[in-house]
Amino acid sequence: MEGLILVVVLGATILGGGMLAQRVPVPAPLILLLAGAALSFVPGIHVELPPELVLLLFLPALLYWESLNTSLREIRDNLRVIVLLAVGLVFITAFAIAWLASSFGLPWPMALALGAILSPTDATAVAAVVRRLPRRQGTILRAESLLNDGTALVLYSVAVGAATAGASITAGSLSVQFLYAYAVGIGIGLAVGYAAYQVRKLFRGDRLLGGTLSVLTPFVAYLPAELVGASGVVAVVVCGLVISQVGPRIITAATRAQTFGFWQLASYVLNGALFVLIGLELKPVLDGLGADWPSALLFGLACAVGVMAVRLLWGVTTPYVIRLIDRRPVQRTRRVGFRQRFPISWAGFRGAVSLAAALALPQQTSDGAPLPGRDLVIAVTFVVILFTLVVQGLTLPAVVRWSGLTRDPREFDEELLGEQAMLRAALEALPRAAGELGTSGPIVDGLRTSYEDRLQLIHREDGRPEAAARDASTRDEEDALHLAILPAKRAALLALRHDRRIDDVILRRLQARIDLEELRLSAPIEED
Repeated sequence: MEGLILVVVLGATILGGGMLAQRVPVPAPLILLLAGAALSFVPGIHVELPPELVLLLFLPALLYWESLNTSLREIRDNLRVIVLLAVGLVFITAFAIAWLASSFGLPWPMALALGAILSPTDATAVAAVVRRLPRRQGTILRAESLLNDGTALVLYSVAVGAATAGASITAGSLSVQFLYAYAVGIGIGLAVGYAAYQVRKLFRGDRLLGGTLSVLTPFVAYLPAELVGASGVVAVVVCGLVISQVGPRIITAATRAQTFGFWQLASYVLNGALFVLIGLELKPVLDGLGADWPSALLFGLACAVGVMAVRLLWGVTTPYVIRLIDRRPVQRTRRVGFRQRFPISWAGFRGAVSLAAALALPQQTSDGAPLPGRDLVIAVTFVVILFTLVVQGLTLPAVVRWSGLTRDPREFDEELLGEQAMLRAALEALPRAAGELGTSGPIVDGLRTSYEDRLQLIHREDGRPEAAARDASTRDEEDALHLAILPAKRAALLALRHDRRIDDVILRRLQARIDLEELRLSAPIEED
C-alpha cells in the first residue's frame, strides 16, 4: 500500500508542479524539488531515495533519450570543448572541492569522494534549459551533462574504495581506471548499438517489438559495462548516438511515432519524479544531522559557491588558452565573446546523480568502523543541489537574455536545404514510381506541378497552394503515388546528413514531417 501511495503522490505532484510551471516564471525542476521538500514534513510520508533506483533505472533511460536527441555532427564540431568540460572540468572541480572539504576536517579520501559527487552537472536539469539556448551552446551543455557523469563516477569509485579500505589514491591507478572505463564503455556502446540495429531488422514492421527493443536497449548497454567495471554512462551515450545514426534507415514511421511518444512521456515523468524524490530527502537528511545542521549548511553553501566559482573561472580562462595554442583560421571563425559563453558557465546545476552517489556511500569501512563524514557528505550534497537549482535556475533566463544569444541562422538554412532536397528527390522519383504503380497521366502531371510550385515557394512564407477537391478514386491513386515517393525524400535527407550539410536535429525535424505524411496517407478511411 505504501508503494501505491508513493506513486499517487509522485504523479499528483508532477501534475500539479507542471501546471504551476506553466503559470509562473520558475523552472519546473525547482518547483518539483521544493514541493518534494514540503511533502517530506507531511506525517506519514517517509521516503528514502534508493541509490540503485537512480543509478540503474532512471539514469540509463534518461541518458539514452537525451543521446538520441543530440546532434552527432555538432558534438564532433565542438568535441574539444565538450571533452574539456566533461573530463577536465570534472577533475578540476573534484579536487578543488576536495581541498575545500579537507579544510573543513574531512579525511582526504572522503573529501575527494565529495568532490567527485559534486563535480558533474545534472543531465535532467540541463535538459530543461537547453531549449532556451542556440543549437551550439545547447549541444555543448547536453553532451557535457551526458558524459561528465561517467568521469565523476569513475573518480567516485576510486575515492570510495580508498575511504573504505584506508588506502591511498595514486595518479597512476586513477588514470588506468579512467582510461579503462571510457575505452571499454565506448566499445560496449558500439557493440550494443550495432546489435540493436541488426535485431531490429528482424521485425522491422512490428511496432510493439520495436518499442520493446527501444526500451530494453539502454539497460542492455549499461549492465555489461557496469559488470566489468567500465562506465555504463559512456556505454549508454555511445549506444544512443549509434542508434540516432542508423535508426532512420530501418525504423518505420509508425514505429518511430509510437516510440517517440513513449520516450517523451517517460522522460517527462522520470525527470519529474527524480526532483520530487530529491526534495523528499530533506527531512531524512535533517534527521541524520540532528543539531549539527548549521555547520553542515555553512559547509554546503561554501561547496555550492565553490563549484560555481570553479566553473565560472574555467569558462573565463580555457577559451583564451585555446586561442593561444590553436591559431588556425577555422578556429577563429568559431570564437564567441564572454557574454555568449557565460550561459554555459552559469548552467552548472547539480541533481539526482549527485544525491544518489552520496546516498550510495557505504555505512562502514572494511574493518567495520563507521565511515567518517557520511551524513555530512549527504547533507552537503543536498544543499549544493538546492542552491544551484535556486540561484542558477531562477537567474538563467535573465543571463540568456543578457548574453544576446540568438537562434543559429544555419538551422533555417539547413531546414530550407532539406526541404528543397526532398522536393527535388520526389520530382526525380516521380516517373519511376508512377510507372511501377500505373498512375494515370493527369494525376502524375498534377502532382509534378504541385511539387514544382512548392519548390518555387519554399523560401517564401505565403503558404502552399491548396489542393483541389478530388473524388475517391483519384485520391487513392494520388495517395499511393505520394507514398511511393516518400522513400526518395528520406534518402535525400540521409544523404545530406551523411555529407554533414544538415545535422541530426534538422534531420529529425524534417523526418517527422515525412512520418506524419506517411501516417496520414496510409491511414484507413472509415466508412460512414
